[in-house]
Amino acid sequence: MTNQIESEKLLIKQIFERWYKIPNYQRPYVWGKDQISDLLDDITFARNQNDKAEYFLGSTVFQTRRDSDGEYIEDDVLDGQQRLTTLFLITATIRDLTENQNLKSTCDKIIYQNANEFDGTPERIRIIFDIRDEVKKFVDTFIKTKGGTSDTSKLIIERDRTDDLSIKNMVNAIIEIKNYFSNENTKISVEDFFIYLNNKVIMIYVASESLEDAFRMFTILNNRGVKLRNSDILKAENLRNVTQQNQKDYAKSWEDIENYFNDDFDVFLSHIRTILVKEKARLNLYDEYEKNVYNPQKYLKDEKKYINLPPLLDKGEKTIDFLMNYKNHFDDIFNKEHFQVFGNYKFDNLIAIMQNVLPADFWIPPLLSFYNKFGTDKLLEFTEKLDNKFSYDWIVGETPTTRIENMNNILKAIDEINKSNVDDLLNNEIFKISIADLLDTLKGNIYGKRFARYILYKLDYFYGDTDKINVPKIISVEHILPQNPKDDSQWKIDFTDEQRLHLTNKIGNLVLISRRKNSSQGRLDYDKKQEKYFKNNIELFRNSVRIFQNNKEWKPEDLNKNNSIVIDRIEKHYRMNE
Repeated sequence: MTNQIESEKLLIKQIFERWYKIPNYQRPYVWGKDQISDLLDDITFARNQNDKAEYFLGSTVFQTRRDSDGEYIEDDVLDGQQRLTTLFLITATIRDLTENQNLKSTCDKIIYQNANEFDGTPERIRIIFDIRDEVKKFVDTFIKTKGGTSDTSKLIIERDRTDDLSIKNMVNAIIEIKNYFSNENTKISVEDFFIYLNNKVIMIYVASESLEDAFRMFTILNNRGVKLRNSDILKAENLRNVTQQNQKDYAKSWEDIENYFNDDFDVFLSHIRTILVKEKARLNLYDEYEKNVYNPQKYLKDEKKYINLPPLLDKGEKTIDFLMNYKNHFDDIFNKEHFQVFGNYKFDNLIAIMQNVLPADFWIPPLLSFYNKFGTDKLLEFTEKLDNKFSYDWIVGETPTTRIENMNNILKAIDEINKSNVDDLLNNEIFKISIADLLDTLKGNIYGKRFARYILYKLDYFYGDTDKINVPKIISVEHILPQNPKDDSQWKIDFTDEQRLHLTNKIGNLVLISRRKNSSQGRLDYDKKQEKYFKNNIELFRNSVRIFQNNKEWKPEDLNKNNSIVIDRIEKHYRMNE
């Protein structure tokens, strides 16, 4: 059967006649309460509708392992591990819930095979969890052992003690399964449920001895499980190329990186791809690595053919070391305070604004690449220029493609410039902007523009001195002179209709304010608004506080003056990119 794909429809009792291993490149067990409940409900509903009809649970994909004599050893689970693990947990829980000894014995045989020296039967557990040693120990203690799922308090202690995501979710799954069968609204006994599960629920079993063929199959199957992501395939590909003696250590390293980024892991891998390739991504993440990182090619127009280029990174240890190195860079930049490095919080303040307010993250690869090469040398100056260039492109309306190309050009310059010549990079033409185009945009009506909130945060950065500034995610852009003042308000006395039309949406009339304060007092006269909004200075938006502290009233001349002040301040900062 070597290099052939085997596919057949199997009942759950037939599925559990085979032996399985969850490889170390697989994701943790991640099913939660909703998925467990849905699975139990669906099977119960199907059984109660027609206990003679089969119920299709989905497809599973495996890599079959055989010994040198061609004898079957086990199946590595590539796709379907979430459902397979859940079925394993359901079986163990039912074993401990039922009083029926035949059912207990049936569940035991599914979970664990006792050794028999007289017929040569080895001791063996049905599913080997090769993800982490801690998971193996948990399975031995609570799943393999009879009565292991019975003591909920011990399970909760184990869940709260560990940092392992698989164990936490396994405990929660067992508790959910027990709650399901103990609920008086559940219209099925554990015995009837198991009879139907074992004899009528089916899965499509797909397997090949070739890892490539098995992966190819899982990509075209549509099932209800948590699918492997592109990053999971990359993990398998790289661990397959790690020397045998280093497999466990490098699997642990990959898992550490993956757990650090969690749901943003694919985003991190995309940043690394950008750092290496320095071109816009046009394929899915796996193909980008496979075709443009590990097997890059160059097209020769004159000869009308492609030629192979050296890999940008080798699979295996070198890839995982590279990822770990950049994971540490990311942690240094985004999750640590840098007061001791710069003597103030300017760098942390700027990073907070860029990370929370900018519309995209194309700037992250150049920042990581710079840090990798130059460390903290001129890091603040580089980050300010990088932010200015990226935000300028966005503010003046450059397309996303142009913005990506400009960031990739900065990556190329970082690679080309000698490590000892950081000033040559900072003075490079790649950072250049047009101050005239920037000012034309910012002198207009900016309220309602996507960049308005960012520019007001940038003013907080300018006026924040060197202390930490506040960058909450839930804020509003507030007009000082309201858009629609009341007819009997002081605003109608101090401003003509023409002045309000011209000045209301200018940057000098806008401040940041917490959303909870905005709507109720937005139309108040200036003195009332000043008292209500800034009496306690709760949010400490620096530019907003500056305005209300320095202006006892707000008339056309005050607004125009402030408009000039903030425009000049913005211009001064962006001129570093001329």
